[in-house]
Amino acid sequence: MYHYTELPVAVIGAGPVGLAAAAHLLQRGLQPVVFERGSGPGSSLVEWGHVRVFSPWRYILDKAALELLEESGWSLPDPDALPTGSEIVQQYLVPLARLVARHIKYNATVHSVSRLGLDKVADDGRDRAPFTVRYRDESGAERRLTARAVLDASGTWLRPNPIGVDGLPVPGETSAGELISYGIPDVLGREREVYAGSSVLVVGSGHSAINAALALLELQKEHPKTSVMWGLRRDKIDKLLGGGLNDQLPARGALGVAAKEAIQSGRLQLRAPFSVESIARKGETLDIEAMVNGQRQSLHMQRIVVATGFRPDLHMLSELRIDLDVAVESPRRLASMIDPNLHSCGTVSPHGVDELAHPERDFFIIGSKSYGRAPTFLMATGYEQVRSVVAELAGDHVAARQVQLVLPETGVCSVTLSQLEAAPSAACCGGPAPVEVDACCAADLAAKSEGKSGCGCRTASEPQETEPVA
Repeated sequence: MYHYTELPVAVIGAGPVGLAAAAHLLQRGLQPVVFERGSGPGSSLVEWGHVRVFSPWRYILDKAALELLEESGWSLPDPDALPTGSEIVQQYLVPLARLVARHIKYNATVHSVSRLGLDKVADDGRDRAPFTVRYRDESGAERRLTARAVLDASGTWLRPNPIGVDGLPVPGETSAGELISYGIPDVLGREREVYAGSSVLVVGSGHSAINAALALLELQKEHPKTSVMWGLRRDKIDKLLGGGLNDQLPARGALGVAAKEAIQSGRLQLRAPFSVESIARKGETLDIEAMVNGQRQSLHMQRIVVATGFRPDLHMLSELRIDLDVAVESPRRLASMIDPNLHSCGTVSPHGVDELAHPERDFFIIGSKSYGRAPTFLMATGYEQVRSVVAELAGDHVAARQVQLVLPETGVCSVTLSQLEAAPSAACCGGPAPVEVDACCAADLAAKSEGKSGCGCRTASEPQETEPVA
């Protein structure tokens, strides 16, 4: 029989949440072992390092990690500045990883987690048995680690959703893969030559999609033959426009403003509701059969950017007893709080160890993977998850349940494409403003009453200069 106090806590992933978990565990006197598939911390962030995030540094730094860094003489970035993925890695994760380096295994790919000597069906002594984490090291050799608990912070980056509205690849999608990118390609950097002068279809209904589209429009300024078409699966852009200046993450609001202006000026061709039916590669061109507002259309594009979100990889957990929502694929008790069918513009309620618990004692999915297929995860949420879970593992059950979470709100409302085209002011929240005041809507009036310049929603005749966030 193993003594749990002599075993480490396994943490899968050395991204922001995984390294925060290591910091909290060390702060509590527990020993972490962090598994990272890459050769350095934040390997997934490196892959989207060109993207500038919506959250300023103040929401990106975990408290326990910050305390550890400050003790080493590390300099705090401007808390109001918006970093790129690369800046988060270089200015935050790399210094943090150096401080906990002896607890990290790099080039270590975890492929399965189980209870020692027990398969999924076995009951006898299950809660008392330690975990076995199996992984491949840099040489490809099979290794294993025995752990008292496991925190899965592996994220979802490696499993992008396909282009099909049914959650599956459409016919021809796989074979045309060389001309299809997933996520947010670096069209203004290392992939500039690939996209310059090309016709590009961007598919997706989230901020990643409009981020990609706006970056392509920037490229269009230098290469006018670049054309951009944006396909939304639904006739709504409420999750994209943001709350303008009412959004407590200003970059997210600015992104919405820039999107509206691009649509209204005609620089960004919008198709909604839109679904791809099939893709056929013809040399360096893609013949795309699609349904647009119920009508079949044939499109001829040179590139496709699929920004339809991500999903968790659950294969490594197949021998564990985990309780996931059948739709969202998040822990069941968390699902109703983050379900995108129910939460399109509200804040996330505080949640911690109780909402993240599974029938498998001392196993937790944390970070963006805990959100399953829901696209609304913020780092600050993951840090509070970590604080609560680690407190529980340390035996501080009271602190584990004193969950507090303050997230920046957004002024997003539901707006259809037809409403935007017919009356741009409909994109504001709260309905129209009183006719006797200088405001485009109720949200604009509220923003101005608080001393702001407005909510960011303006008509086509009143353009607002905004630098797109890429």
